[in-house]
Amino acid sequence: MKVIALVDGEHYPAVIRWGLDAARAAGYEVALAWLVGGMEKLERPLGAADLGQTPLVASGPGADLMQELRREIERVRPQAVLDLSDEPILVYERRMELVSVALAMGIPYVGPDFRFDPPITELPLSVPTFGVIGTGKRVAKTAIAGPAARLAASAGHRPVVVAMGRGGPAHPAVAGPQDVSLDALLAAVDRGEHAASDYLEDALTANVPTIGARRVGGGMAGKPFATNVAEAARLAVSTGPDLVILEGSGASVPTVPWDAGVLVAPGTLTAEHLGGYLGPFRVLLSDLLILMMDGSPTGLDNVSTLYPLARRLREDIRLALAELQPVALADVRGKDAFFATTTHPELAARLASQLERTAECRVVSFSSHLADRAALEQDLASAPPFDVLLTELKAAAVDVAARRALDRGAEVVFVDNRPKGVGGDGDLDELLSDTFDLARERAARRNQPAPDAVEKR
Repeated sequence: MKVIALVDGEHYPAVIRWGLDAARAAGYEVALAWLVGGMEKLERPLGAADLGQTPLVASGPGADLMQELRREIERVRPQAVLDLSDEPILVYERRMELVSVALAMGIPYVGPDFRFDPPITELPLSVPTFGVIGTGKRVAKTAIAGPAARLAASAGHRPVVVAMGRGGPAHPAVAGPQDVSLDALLAAVDRGEHAASDYLEDALTANVPTIGARRVGGGMAGKPFATNVAEAARLAVSTGPDLVILEGSGASVPTVPWDAGVLVAPGTLTAEHLGGYLGPFRVLLSDLLILMMDGSPTGLDNVSTLYPLARRLREDIRLALAELQPVALADVRGKDAFFATTTHPELAARLASQLERTAECRVVSFSSHLADRAALEQDLASAPPFDVLLTELKAAAVDVAARRALDRGAEVVFVDNRPKGVGGDGDLDELLSDTFDLARERAARRNQPAPDAVEKR
């Protein structure tokens, strides 16, 4: 295996050479030794002669190690990065940043007692591909993927959404607007299916074809233990779209690569979560960072920290700030409503107030326990009389909330949480459109025949 070996000056030259010899004995072809820092054990600058003529490059004081590793990977084209360095030269935060660079460029990062493999393992699709990934569960990935698809369709494109989820179908399933009526969803529950999977919500809110996939487990870099998302993506291409939108699940990412995409994160996310662990990997995969604001002071204060951090990790990333605006998908004017949501109680109260203003109804009670079936049952049982259930199409929306509402003689109306831009580097729709354009430009470049193939023709 051809590798770039990371070494440091906290080791004596003879020990570094010994380590490189041990790497070769273990089957590694050391194409380059990269001195990432440290001079304590070096009387003079380390040279190739000190390493048995192994090619050597050295980083200077204050160097941007992420950019330098990217450059060396592009130049050397190794099959992996082998880390023979150590504390205090590569502290954990810097090491994880270098892991992120390697994984984002599609190669493993190997050390004495660890190995990180790229989670994106499939070949690119033949059509432009747009990714929507997140830093965790319920950060509003679906709330971005749906409007993104709607925006692309309004511009004359033919998008298809592929949504990967824990509750996705055993075999990739196609859904359209006709498949997300209340009757159709209740019938799905009767068949033992999850009737609130993300692909169904996408079909409901975006009014475009969607394909559901499932996954189980999620590694530190976001790779599922098992998933059928690649099969779902191939099915999507067979339907004839000119844009495939891949939607991640929780902090897991699709195993299919995308040409351009967005990272969705809560505005209250800690800097450690974005810049530490393998947060940098997700930033490196993204062209647009969307911070979802919930009106809390913490979110507003965080923006001044999170954006510069993201720009340090990827200097060309753009920022959008957005808030969710609930929209009832049917006329409920003048009616008493019960509102069910997966969000936390403080934001749920604000969303309920917004629904009262925009939908002109009276929210007599609400529950933030849509993802907690037992608590949701209690909230519904203790609620005052209501005419209509307003619910997001998530979690227990159909099998519990809708069933109980119908039992009480109430109607059921779904709610779409639509993002509204509230700041950043430009208008939210324009930033999303720019990212679509970037995906198409990159897809066009990668689909161009190689120069030698053109000459042979």
